[in-house]
Amino acid sequence: MPASRGQADLQPAGTLNVNHYATKKSVAESMLDVALLMANASQLKAVLEQGPEFKYYLTVIILIAASLFFQVLAGALFVNMARKNLNDVANQRKLDIMNNVATGLVFLTVFINIFITAFGVQKTGLYPKQ
Repeated sequence: MPASRGQADLQPAGTLNVNHYATKKSVAESMLDVALLMANASQLKAVLEQGPEFKYYLTVIILIAASLFFQVLAGALFVNMARKNLNDVANQRKLDIMNNVATGLVFLTVFINIFITAFGVQKTGLYPKQ
């Protein structure tokens, strides 16, 4: 074994380093959250381009704002969870609660985004008005 390998490589074959697994899971979820954040920003831009004459203007603005708020909150939880050591027994209960809250926020965000899509944004500003 080369000396440059990390501690995770020193574990017996077949064992799972739970801390690394949780960190990778949190990072993957955070990347998905960033993708949804970008989609919501694009939807917000399209709604703002349509202006107040759009039938569901205020509804969609409120839904997008709520979605963005919950995404930022979930992202902060993911970052905080990734910084803690899951192998430390003292952290496990707190991390379990944080994980449950973050999962709930992600579910709520997806639910809100279903309604954002349902109310729809017809014009995107890609085509100039004639």
